[in-house]
Amino acid sequence: MKFGADALMLIYDRLLERYGAQHWWPAETPFEVMVGAVLTQNTAWSNVEKAIANLKAMDGGLGLESLLAVPEERLAAAIRPAGYFNIKAQRLLSLCRFLHRHQGLERLETERLRAALLSVHGVGPETADDILLYAFDRPVFVIDAYTRRLFSRLGLVDGKRGYESFRGGFEAALESDSALFNEYHALIVVHAKAHCRTRPVCGECPLRDRCPYPGSAQ
Repeated sequence: MKFGADALMLIYDRLLERYGAQHWWPAETPFEVMVGAVLTQNTAWSNVEKAIANLKAMDGGLGLESLLAVPEERLAAAIRPAGYFNIKAQRLLSLCRFLHRHQGLERLETERLRAALLSVHGVGPETADDILLYAFDRPVFVIDAYTRRLFSRLGLVDGKRGYESFRGGFEAALESDSALFNEYHALIVVHAKAHCRTRPVCGECPLRDRCPYPGSAQ
């Protein structure tokens, strides 16, 4: 199924009008974005914020070299609020070692950079695209559970559509603009939390008149 640019931009305009600009991703440095992209796997952002605060409070703060110097057990303890802390500590250290070994990643063209990120243990397509969009300012569209839920309920896509097909559909329909993709994804997240939840809250939804999902007309 193809995405229509007009339909996608109408949705974007409705969400922007309702929620305003989100100024996402909340981080002080690109490296902090990358850390957050790993920590946010399978958890709420509020838990990630607690874990990042713990990392910043450690000796050396939140930096590549300081994290590489931290024993894995201590790192796991610091990021415990983010859940799956032992697994995420391993993944975070894998990413740190990768970044330490590969200098000048910002010079790579997007597809080569994406392939390099996907080679890192624990970095899947969504995490790689979070890093590309929010840390490297590349025009890639992030497909997460919120995006899949919203657009399948709107009847614009099969919710089981593969990640790469879903991402490609957005990128083909919209202007290749990292600022647009950044804001659009952030708006999807805030809307999914406000209205398009697992059990939707449809009453004041700004997309209610366009949504055929059961319950939206109630």
